[in-house]
Amino acid sequence: MRKLMYFTIGFAAACGLCAYLLPVEVLTKGAAVCGTCGIIGVILFRNHGVLLRGMVILLGCAAGLSWYQLYHGVYLKPADYLDEKIRPATIRAADYGYEADYGSAFDGTVLINGHPYQIKTYLNDAYDLSPGMELTGEFLFRRTLPDEGEGSFYNPGKGIFLLAIQRGDLKIRQAEYGLADRIAEIRFQIRSILETSFPADTAAFAKALLLGDASDLDYETDTNFKLSGIRHVIAVSGLHVSILFALISTVTFRKRFLTALLGFPALFFFAALAGFTPSVCRACIMSGLMLLAMAAQREYDSATALAFAVLVMLLGNPLVITAIGFQLSVASVAGIYLFEPSIRKWLLSVLGEEKDRRIRHFFIRWFCTSVSVSLSAMTLTTPLCAVYFGTVSLVSVFTNLLTLWVISGIFYGILGVLLAAHFSSTGAIWLAKMISFPVRYVLGVAGILGKFPLAAVYTRSPYIALWLVFVYLLLLVFLLQHNKRPQTLICCGVLGLCAALLASWAEPALSDVRFSVLDVGQGQCLLLQYKGSSFLVDCGGDSDARSADIAAETLLSQGITELDGLILTHLDRDHAGGVKHLLTRVDTKLLILPSAHTDIPESTDGRVIFAVEPLCITCEEMKMQIFTANFPGNSNEMSLCLLFDTEKCDILITGDRNGFGERNLLRYHSIPDVDILVAGHHGSGNAACEELLEAVHPEIVCISVGADNSYGHPAPQLLERLKQRHCTVYRTDKDGTILIRR
Repeated sequence: MRKLMYFTIGFAAACGLCAYLLPVEVLTKGAAVCGTCGIIGVILFRNHGVLLRGMVILLGCAAGLSWYQLYHGVYLKPADYLDEKIRPATIRAADYGYEADYGSAFDGTVLINGHPYQIKTYLNDAYDLSPGMELTGEFLFRRTLPDEGEGSFYNPGKGIFLLAIQRGDLKIRQAEYGLADRIAEIRFQIRSILETSFPADTAAFAKALLLGDASDLDYETDTNFKLSGIRHVIAVSGLHVSILFALISTVTFRKRFLTALLGFPALFFFAALAGFTPSVCRACIMSGLMLLAMAAQREYDSATALAFAVLVMLLGNPLVITAIGFQLSVASVAGIYLFEPSIRKWLLSVLGEEKDRRIRHFFIRWFCTSVSVSLSAMTLTTPLCAVYFGTVSLVSVFTNLLTLWVISGIFYGILGVLLAAHFSSTGAIWLAKMISFPVRYVLGVAGILGKFPLAAVYTRSPYIALWLVFVYLLLLVFLLQHNKRPQTLICCGVLGLCAALLASWAEPALSDVRFSVLDVGQGQCLLLQYKGSSFLVDCGGDSDARSADIAAETLLSQGITELDGLILTHLDRDHAGGVKHLLTRVDTKLLILPSAHTDIPESTDGRVIFAVEPLCITCEEMKMQIFTANFPGNSNEMSLCLLFDTEKCDILITGDRNGFGERNLLRYHSIPDVDILVAGHHGSGNAACEELLEAVHPEIVCISVGADNSYGHPAPQLLERLKQRHCTVYRTDKDGTILIRR
């Protein structure tokens, strides 16, 4: 059966290449070459173990390429055809509607060429939608993109290939009720019970643990879970399925047929409640195979079960390979399978086993098993977390050791609350209050360790990224050695980390002036640094949480835990949306707000200044002038402007001012020539007007703009103006984060 594992490796590799790299046109030839080589190789090398495995992988590649091409032709091509087109359609709601940034949204299904497609739909107004409702009208369809980060939830990896945006009027009717609608209703009822039964500070965690719905967790709590390394607890995965499986086995007294009889529907129902996410599907398939093995009295092989689960999911949707949850789930199980026995054996040899002292023996076995499972899972998930989230938790093993033992009890307690709610709401509330004590323990541990100095390191520092590469090269050398010395591997890794941290903290001090335009999408977040002083101008972008993460991780990766100043040019969300979140992670000595009517973030303890008149901040030879608007106007034209003036570099920031506001700036204030100009309003056509360019003669113009924006920024006329003046132009949509040293 191990041949299935190697076949699946090839199949998955082919799907990954197709999703990220290979054009559809070459798939037929690629499948033919791989298939031919694989068949010939199997015939020639059937008695050579290593070569035979390679040939089976080639056959898997051939099958994967062929399957992806077929899937693309039948299922993906119609979705591609609808991209950016307005078409009449009837969309059936699969869940309850919810509030969106502009109007409302819901998840549903739509028939295209006779095939059902999952779809996320945006509506212009608020509608009271429930599962089973059908909405008929005209919609603008857009193809979804693969996972791009932690906040990307609707994409091909999760089976959603299209977004729909309302155009025109809608007709709504209640269609026939089905099983999927009933499950969605039960999920909604469970949420309601948990919200009404649990105290306000623990209800969000209860929903996240049982249903994987972390939408109600506040930013600070979610960040603590991420930094402390137990974010997997609030994303339904194999941990939750294993807890459920243990409950089923206990209830059925481990009777194999009875366990299977109860287990299969329970696993399906749990996966449905969790929304059939890739991680829970993988875990449920593997648990289902374990039930089959128990019922048939066969040996259960975890490697084969993992391969089977991956193959089934790829056959259902080859693009599931792009889902972060799928990759992390598979990598975690693969790491445990490959490394857990060896790590546990080494730990036991170090700590020793004294079987005559039962309590100490039990504790040592528990400790070694817990640590070995956490470490082995991290071996393959850490690079993925570094790539997708830019974070490597250093305390995750310790946090898991302190918290995972109580998670099972909390999970069973939540199920008890749901059961009690059917008989007595008062009983459910009292039980929820009791369960809230261990929940608060988990929240407290995550909060303490998440805020611990060096709880995590961030790959926004290139030195940390190099350290991570160094560690995995060391691990490769270690695995290839016959005489393995884990102590040497650990010491080299720790020394490398110390060197990387010192380089990350020392490197910014090598330049007197360091100016960063952070890539926050369609928004603005600028970091001005001068001889150890750090000032942040604005913090907003496509996502409030993401812009705060980018700013905080940039600062923390340099060892900066407190800003000298945070200045907001104006209060639009794309400039100020992430400030509240940022201040939960980084302090500031000074907060400058553009209006006396601005709400002060609760998390700031620094001095607050409302810029109702021009200000000047000095630090050694650096002078930063803040100019206010001298005229009434909209929030964009009344943006604060900043002139960062040093001996080596002058930088002008105009917020979201267009030509009108820029001309008024020149009229009321004397602005010298500058080295760097941050183009106003993300490069709109009216920003960086001729008069401003003539007055300040910038050498470099930076444009903070999102790669996917509906405004057409940066405008062609602006780019043409800058080209005529021979300005060097840097754009975050093309260049990513911009860093200029002087």
